[in-house]
Amino acid sequence: MGNPLFKIREYGKYGFINSDGQVVIEPQYYEAEDFYNDFSRVRFNNKLVPLDSLGRLLMKHLFNHVGLFEEGLAKAQLVNQWGYIDQRGSLAIDVQYDDANDFSEGKAAVCQNEQWGYINKEGSLCINFQFDKAGDFKNGFATIVENDLYGYINAKGKIVIEPQFDWAGDFQNGVAVIAADKKWGLINAKGDVIVIPQFDWEEGYTNGTFFDDRALVMQDEKYGFITQEGQVLAQPMYDFAGDFAEGLALVEINGKYGYLDQDGRLAILPTFDDAGVFSNGLAQVKQNEKWGYINSKGKLVIDAHFDKVFPFKDGLARIIRADYWHYINTSGTIVWSEKVE
Repeated sequence: MGNPLFKIREYGKYGFINSDGQVVIEPQYYEAEDFYNDFSRVRFNNKLVPLDSLGRLLMKHLFNHVGLFEEGLAKAQLVNQWGYIDQRGSLAIDVQYDDANDFSEGKAAVCQNEQWGYINKEGSLCINFQFDKAGDFKNGFATIVENDLYGYINAKGKIVIEPQFDWAGDFQNGVAVIAADKKWGLINAKGDVIVIPQFDWEEGYTNGTFFDDRALVMQDEKYGFITQEGQVLAQPMYDFAGDFAEGLALVEINGKYGYLDQDGRLAILPTFDDAGVFSNGLAQVKQNEKWGYINSKGKLVIDAHFDKVFPFKDGLARIIRADYWHYINTSGTIVWSEKVE
């Protein structure tokens, strides 16, 4: 998005500001989501309705549910059937499917009569209805399910890795996560197992999703990291760890938090009471019951005097002090504050 917008709150209603702190959509909605792919969704007449960056609601049709926009289209449900709308709110693909996924790599998985196939962005069926379940295309592959086992198809719909896994995830740079008996490992694009399922599968965690070409692993309630080649970067020895971002990953040692570099070495010593992910060159850290931000060298560059903070995104971060919202820039200057009643 060319001009990012940030959600604000005033007197219990939500609107949006730009990166300069100027209000561009007045607070008027009792529920609003952050902008994603140029659209937010706001609560209107008890339904979530897409809202564009000019504050216009997509109200040409009243759907039960509208999903997020992906590749210019969003799935939309009317009664029990699904279709797709475009970014003007017009119906681009007729409501006709029993279930539907988002578009990815030019295709979307759709379901009719309990069988899944794929359509293109013109709404034409390009892979026949034949699968028990179907996932999104990522890096030229999509997961499919037959007889409760996961495998992969290519963009032409041909099965290239036979269904054989208890679960399978999207391909990332030539590798994908597969699971068996609540353990996960890795396969390559040929379907060869390059890491035998051995890491604990934990609900709520990323379970093999790679960030900065490293994935978080867990064994016996300890955390470590592996590379996409399946090499152990850091043995599972940490009490807690977070995903890599901007070359650093959060780890906990004896109740204190620091950061590893991409070689698995401690780059920022564990001296903080709590901490978060790096973004825009900064990470939130907690000291003496208050939050501030450090840079990639571990230096506190925004003093810890906030009650609650969020990661930076597009140059701003939302912080909370005395239950009121504020936005700060990467210099720590407040650019917008919620009005005090």
